[in-house]
Amino acid sequence: MNTMKNVLLVTLFLLLTTPVRADRLKDLSDVQGVRSNQLIGYGLVVGLDGTGDKTNQTPFTVQTFRNMMQQFGISVPDNVTPRLKNVAAVAIHSELPPFAKPGQRIDITVSSLGNASSLRGGTLLMTPLRGADGKVYALAQGDLVVGGFGAQGSDGSKITVNVPSVGRIPNGASVEVEAPNPFQNGNTLTINLRQPDFTTAKRVRDEINSLLGPGVARSMDATSIVVTAPRDPSQRVTYLSVLENLEIKPAEPSAKIIINSRTGTIVIGSNVKVSPAAVTHGNLTVTISESVDVSQANAFAGGGQTVAANQSDVSIEQEKSHMFKVGEAVTLDDIVAAVNRVGMAPGDLMAILEALKQAGALRAELIVI
Repeated sequence: MNTMKNVLLVTLFLLLTTPVRADRLKDLSDVQGVRSNQLIGYGLVVGLDGTGDKTNQTPFTVQTFRNMMQQFGISVPDNVTPRLKNVAAVAIHSELPPFAKPGQRIDITVSSLGNASSLRGGTLLMTPLRGADGKVYALAQGDLVVGGFGAQGSDGSKITVNVPSVGRIPNGASVEVEAPNPFQNGNTLTINLRQPDFTTAKRVRDEINSLLGPGVARSMDATSIVVTAPRDPSQRVTYLSVLENLEIKPAEPSAKIIINSRTGTIVIGSNVKVSPAAVTHGNLTVTISESVDVSQANAFAGGGQTVAANQSDVSIEQEKSHMFKVGEAVTLDDIVAAVNRVGMAPGDLMAILEALKQAGALRAELIVI
């Protein structure tokens, strides 16, 4: 018996002395300037099995084909319109990761621009990928991997699975130029929080200063913390590696309730509180039914006619609804327990939360998306 008590005491002691779980700084923030860049290009996919663009409806495909032929020294007469059932004009987009070096490979996504029914089996010809500044940073080329497919009958009936007009090419582009990066510039680094919060910014600053000394980190606002950093690139990498692994306890988020009116999803934050309020909620159902009555003339009556008359029946039914009191819910568990006890449907809960907000009893930000 004493042994069991000792085990329970030790377990309780361990639970009470377990430190509060914190997050790494790298999971809460990004380093300013260390970012990916969007790339986009325009090209041709060839080798399609008759599922390419209809040239009479997509003249830009024919124009692109003519320009490509001219680059190879082949001139297509102006009075000839090629019928390119196996060619499709496409847009290519990708992300250039930070610090990507020339020769490295990146994935690309290829999407049809015209009316090609499928890109399955196609090959993307060499296409330059440009950044927002108009410079070429990568070259794309390769065989497409298309997850969707479609089939069509002669009577016009068809079936499509997923989206056959979009495909991907893993490692389909080669980086040609390294994107400019300010990581090695200056004698400071700026750490930007992904979720702006003054308390979290202060805790990050204090944690860095407690490790490296006072004045090393300065919190500029709810997002940015400026940290003094060495100029030498190798030292800067080691320096940032130490910083991004610091354990930070983020501040508790503000009280919010998110309502998705399209899906009926309701998410309630942990800091939401409700002041005491009395609520009644019920549904009023109005039913209107239409019927046709036939009035037939007497057989012995002369000149009588059979007449059809419309008849409407209107009924109103109101569900019995009792008024209930919403007590002051200090924790999220209290709110969930109150909702389960009343047995509200998502639609009813949305209406009640909006009414509580209007009444000033809901101490939280109500966001409807």
